[in-house]
Amino acid sequence: MNIPTKFREYIWLLNTIRKAKRITFAEINEKWRRCEMSGGVEMSRATFNRNKIAIEDMFGLIIDCDRKHGYKYFIYNEEILKEESVQKWLLSTLSVSNIISESLSLQKRILLETVPFEKNYLPMVIEAMKRNVRIAVKYMKYGDEVPKNLNFEPYCLKLFRQRWYVLGHFHRDVKDGPDVDFFGMFSFDRILDMSLTDVKFQIDPDFDAKTFFSECYGVLVNDDTSPVRIVIRVYGYEQYYVKDLPIHHSQQEMAQGDDYTDFELFLRPTPDFIRHIISLGNQVQVLSPKWLAEEISQEHFNAFCLYEETDE
Repeated sequence: MNIPTKFREYIWLLNTIRKAKRITFAEINEKWRRCEMSGGVEMSRATFNRNKIAIEDMFGLIIDCDRKHGYKYFIYNEEILKEESVQKWLLSTLSVSNIISESLSLQKRILLETVPFEKNYLPMVIEAMKRNVRIAVKYMKYGDEVPKNLNFEPYCLKLFRQRWYVLGHFHRDVKDGPDVDFFGMFSFDRILDMSLTDVKFQIDPDFDAKTFFSECYGVLVNDDTSPVRIVIRVYGYEQYYVKDLPIHHSQQEMAQGDDYTDFELFLRPTPDFIRHIISLGNQVQVLSPKWLAEEISQEHFNAFCLYEETDE
């Protein structure tokens, strides 16, 4: 991804101010002159102000000036970058892309994970969300032999485990009964075809995507599993990975032993969460609730049976 010079300039300015916390315009210029992008030329005050406006428009981040303490610039709403926000993801992605685009000579020594960009589905869904129109998709669910034709209101997008998903809201009339409202998650890689309709809809004003998924581990939303308090014990080096990359935003460290750390989470123990815990093998033990520990223990036993020696 080759980022245009102006975008690279915005990213440089944002990262410079973030790293410094508080920085004067003179200090910004000193760093800018040492940067290869500058060509040794100062950043004018007018260019700086234009960049500030562009950054606010693009990232929603406000660069403010503390006039009472030495006219130092800082990011007024930096808390946005501490959350799992679009701004944080976008800035992180562009920053990494910027670094890599300047290091093409090392491309054979930089290995990346691919995030599939299935056809034109992502811009189509975003366009539908902007216009508040329903989308029609032909969807082939795993295990099905025939695709289904679906028509729904696109409420939000979610990226999970390198796959894009769209949350669809359905509003159907049931014969001789009340209206039925429900949601469904659809992976882009299982969509065979997509088109925008002319049918308008109004998103529920009380809908908040972050709140909607707050109790979820991943993208399972139609599961009837209730959220519960879960305590896990993580052993060895895995405890450090879990500390650095929390399993869920609710994760809290409870206690630490000689070679383990106990963590508390509050979420729905849906099948995708259970599969993740199982994938960590003997490095993770569920302490509570008991029923969940027993279920995971049974799954481990079932896996063991697959490899058990037989007389055959």
